[in-house]
Amino acid sequence: MHSPAHASPFRRLEGEGPLLSFSFEGAPLTARAGDTVAVALLAAGVGRFRDTPASGAPRSPWCMMGVCFDCLVEIDGLASRQACNTLVAEGMRVRRQAGAPSVGDAA
Repeated sequence: MHSPAHASPFRRLEGEGPLLSFSFEGAPLTARAGDTVAVALLAAGVGRFRDTPASGAPRSPWCMMGVCFDCLVEIDGLASRQACNTLVAEGMRVRRQAGAPSVGDAA
């Protein structure tokens, strides 16, 4: 059985912690302290993190441990950040990464 297009199959384990505010593509979101960017975006129902440079195909997290690089996003103006290995910080600005960044954009 398939879930509706807007529903994420990702479910966060129950727990507690302070909430942090951040944004994705300019839209305000919240995350729990200790969440990675990937966890917070998946919990918010975001399914497309980037587009591949070769074909423009949409990508989202796959391994959740920094091996596959499918979760690359732009964070606070820095491209090619691994969402699965980056903790959400208060006020963080996250954007979808389209294609490959220019050499000057990589950090």
